[in-house]
Amino acid sequence: MPKTLRRRRAFRRCVAKTGGVAIALLFLASFAWSQAMTKGIMSPPASVRPPYLENVGIEQHLDAQVPADLAFVDDASRAVKLGDYFGKKPIILNLVYYNCTMLCGEALAGLTGALKVVKFDIGNQFEIVTVSFNPNETPAIAAAKKKDYLARYGRPGAAAGWHFLTGSPESINALTKAVGFQYQYDPKINQYAHATAIMILTPEGRISRYFYGVDFPPKDLRMGLVEATQGKIGNLTDAVLLYCYHYNPATGKYGAIVSNILKLGAVLTVLLLGGMLLILFRLEKSVPQRREWSHVTRN
Repeated sequence: MPKTLRRRRAFRRCVAKTGGVAIALLFLASFAWSQAMTKGIMSPPASVRPPYLENVGIEQHLDAQVPADLAFVDDASRAVKLGDYFGKKPIILNLVYYNCTMLCGEALAGLTGALKVVKFDIGNQFEIVTVSFNPNETPAIAAAKKKDYLARYGRPGAAAGWHFLTGSPESINALTKAVGFQYQYDPKINQYAHATAIMILTPEGRISRYFYGVDFPPKDLRMGLVEATQGKIGNLTDAVLLYCYHYNPATGKYGAIVSNILKLGAVLTVLLLGGMLLILFRLEKSVPQRREWSHVTRN
């Protein structure tokens, strides 16, 4: 008897013996997961999180204002406020801690790799503010981390647009609460449990988009930056893409809008046919003129 057939029969016997409990459990698990996804893939309800991750996740605060008066210290040991970076360009905000041995380095590397593909330049069309949520880290550590990732990015002028900050517990707590970033310190291993995401802010400092994980599609980053400025950066192609793609807060990604794509396709088809008919009409008008001219030259 084939293995697959034996497995199917064993599964049926198990379901029959348990009175369908297995199926019920699978249904409940899928329902709980779908409910978790409604608030973003990195922020399931606390009731479905493992005990040691109860305070870890990301709760979206779209369109919330990031406090401008929060005080930090930059990688050159200068006292700054978040509002110092507002009012000019869209901002990519990411929360990490520089001595993290796992996710933070992957998230920074993923962001850097994606931005190398995006044609926009750090410091020109947008800026990045990277903030450590470990209050024990120093500007010297931030400066070393900045030097590393600027070298990876490899474009001139980026140093003035990518800011690595450290701060006090009060400023860190206020910022993480404002953006919905939830993390937890584990004293046993001297590490932080945390999720990974970046936030795109408007030039005024309002939260426009969340992108989750450690790999960020360059297309999504570019569209997020264009949307944050309401089209003030970018080109006609970006405008067309934003018409055809829509940001989904539940997944933190852009998805195609089929109806808009069909509408755009219909418009392009009409324009193409109209252009072809115009060309044919002009060609038809020019043919008799050529025949009359050739007849005159022969006479």
